Amino acid sequence: MRLDDEQESSNYEIQRGGGGLPGFGGGGGGGMIGMLLPLIGSKFGCTGVVIALAVLAFLNFSGGGLMTGGSPVAPPAEQGQPAPGAQGDLTQVQSFSLKVLGTTERVWGEVFREHGQQYQPTVLSFYAQSGRSGCGAAQSAMGPFYCPLDKKIYLDTDFFNELRQRFGAPGDFAQAYVIAHEVGHHIQNLEGTLGQVNQAQRSAGTAEANAMQVKVELQADCYAGVWGKRTGLMEAGDMEEGLKAAEAIGDDTLQRQAGQRPMPDSFTHGSNEQRMAWLRRGLQTGDPASCDTFAQGR
Repeated sequence: MRLDDEQESSNYEIQRGGGGLPGFGGGGGGGMIGMLLPLIGSKFGCTGVVIALAVLAFLNFSGGGLMTGGSPVAPPAEQGQPAPGAQGDLTQVQSFSLKVLGTTERVWGEVFREHGQQYQPTVLSFYAQSGRSGCGAAQSAMGPFYCPLDKKIYLDTDFFNELRQRFGAPGDFAQAYVIAHEVGHHIQNLEGTLGQVNQAQRSAGTAEANAMQVKVELQADCYAGVWGKRTGLMEAGDMEEGLKAAEAIGDDTLQRQAGQRPMPDSFTHGSNEQRMAWLRRGLQTGDPASCDTFAQGR
């Protein structure tokens, strides 16, 4: 992507020192199990937060994947101090991430203005290993995620190394796609989609709730594609990088890598074919209206 001339977003914070929350520290399975049990028992219905529970369980017990939600089982934690304008303290990866975030603000600002509305940007919160979010503990094992309660994206930038080395999805556009996907969840939150789906999941069975979550994630993929198309910054090979990343984090791909047989009823993010298809749709159309994954038959 041609990001050299792009401005870094000022909507960020850097959590210093990590630490997580009592009972959830260290990234180990025991703390995460304690966080999962009440969530599983309530069938995803946690104070309006839409989360991918099956993928979180898969991350901690089987070894890899993306999670795009948080867990509000603890009170909202104190956030790291915002550091607007402190560019001298930014790492190269953080600077890149903020340039990507800045382009999402430009693109979605234009989209919202086209519909007579004003876009409210999200905040990107950087942390290392473990941190805190308005939805509870933030840990690197979760992957990047969006918290609807505080409208922030949480990112341990070491995930980009994992994306390249572990998932075999290198390239700047692959990294940008991850951020744009989480911004897609912010758009869904502003639209009211996350709250509507969460409400529907409360009375749904596990398989049905998972299917709803898949539609949420695929729409965020499509929104990421819309962003990519409308930036005007894509270069040759960028689409391929994004599609390779989408393929690498499909539920079926991750389950096979864990030595499991893919079980569609357990999918919460979609198969690799679905993720690539919806990302491609957004990249080709640049139209958010084309991203209605909830339409019957899709």
